[in-house]
Amino acid sequence: MLLNIPVASLQEKFQGKIMEFKDKRMKATSEILNSIRILKLQAWEMKFLSKIIQLRKTEETWLKKFLVGTAIVRFLFYNAPTFIAVDTFGACALIGIPLESGKVLSALATFRILQMPIYSFPDTISMIAQTKVSLERIASFLRLDEWKTDVVEKLPQGSSDKAIELVDGNFSWDLSSPYPTLKNVNLTVFHGMRVAVCGNVGSGKSSLLSCIIGEVPKISGTLKICGTKAYVSESPWIQSGKIEDNILFGKEMDREKYDEVLEACSLTKDLEVLPFGDQTTIEEKGINLSGGQKQRVQIARALYQDSDIYLYDDPFSALDAHTGSHLFKCLLGLLKSKTVIYITHQVEFLSDADLIVVMREGRITQSGKYNDILRSGTDFMELVDDIVKPKGQLVQEEEREKGRVGFNVYWKYITTAYGGALVPIILLSTILTVAFQIASNYWMILATPISATAEPDIGSFKPMVVYVALSIGSSIFTFAKAFLAVIAGYKTTTVIFNKMHLCIFRAPISYFDATPSIARLAVTYGLNLKTHHSQR
Repeated sequence: MLLNIPVASLQEKFQGKIMEFKDKRMKATSEILNSIRILKLQAWEMKFLSKIIQLRKTEETWLKKFLVGTAIVRFLFYNAPTFIAVDTFGACALIGIPLESGKVLSALATFRILQMPIYSFPDTISMIAQTKVSLERIASFLRLDEWKTDVVEKLPQGSSDKAIELVDGNFSWDLSSPYPTLKNVNLTVFHGMRVAVCGNVGSGKSSLLSCIIGEVPKISGTLKICGTKAYVSESPWIQSGKIEDNILFGKEMDREKYDEVLEACSLTKDLEVLPFGDQTTIEEKGINLSGGQKQRVQIARALYQDSDIYLYDDPFSALDAHTGSHLFKCLLGLLKSKTVIYITHQVEFLSDADLIVVMREGRITQSGKYNDILRSGTDFMELVDDIVKPKGQLVQEEEREKGRVGFNVYWKYITTAYGGALVPIILLSTILTVAFQIASNYWMILATPISATAEPDIGSFKPMVVYVALSIGSSIFTFAKAFLAVIAGYKTTTVIFNKMHLCIFRAPISYFDATPSIARLAVTYGLNLKTHHSQR
């Protein structure tokens, strides 16, 4: 039992390293699967598959140590009753305590009763080590700095004529960086204004909207907001569920308002084409909708919320010119009494703004009316010149087998490692282990006298020598069984890992179009591999 402390400590260390490298592998796998279309277009999938395999090999280094440690623990504790029996009977023989059949039977029965709790102890140690590592990871996450709620000062509705007031604002996504994302930003937006934000890529436009909704940590300055906000991101966010639920987003149905929003977002014709209209279920990440449809659903959701301030992060980028112009005019009509701040790269949308904000390297370099700033500075002129230069299928339902696992699945699993050559050896080791245990117990009954007065047929030390020999034989086969099971389980996991990744990476694009969730796919086979490691 004293071996528990160092063994548990080593197992905890190995488990921590396994989880560390597993996180790296799963992160890389998820990123690669989410970008698999680009990789296949460039024929890079096998190159990135080799990167995952390399990460897996690093993980396997610690996995081997963990499995070897598990096998040693199993060997020690599976043989603990035998070791205890040898020590007990040996001590009796050395100090002269007579061994009788009744005492031997009682002792063996007691050891056998303790056998199952002792057998389960290795699994308990392994589970404790894994649980401790998991709890430490959860604790480290919970100890992260809390999100600061004082970034935005919310004013009571109707208490100010200014919807947004930002004074000397300095914001940074990384507070440890010496270079703020937004520097010395001053912006005042009155209720009912339309503000267009423009600038080159990386100038801080999206960060400006993110700081208004309180997502970017504040370094200094004041930011006051008066009214409720609705935010539309550049990349559409769609939740799994019906289109109607995506638009209502928890609000009660107002049919007149709902139809008006659908018409404004040019969704009416799209819903007529879909098999169940607005009751059509959107799969995860909206894979059964086009990019433009997802963007319009997202805009419709924001419109239906009837907020005071609307923040649009380039919502027309995924739309064609005709649909974008129609949608922009409809938005201006529906939101004529609202405050609207929109990022855009389309010059035709700038002239309708009451205020144009030009950003460069995280600063507001110009602001004013379209014609005024066009005449007053070069940043906006250069930006306009750059801009005006010319430059499916529904998801299949996930298949699930129901009922008992077929024999062919078990057969495939046990024959994966070395064609199943280790299975009969493991079975033979198990049989011989039990046979030696039975033989050792039978020998002790046979070699000991029935009572204290009866003369033993065999000398006092010969029974112990034979019993120890039989116990050693049992221990050897227990050792062989434990290590062969680890080797078979490890080999099976490795083969399944390589085959599974090769099949996924060589699958056609249609497979990824029909698969509901690539992220769920990565998590699923990550969990399956963990099961193969732990259950051999």
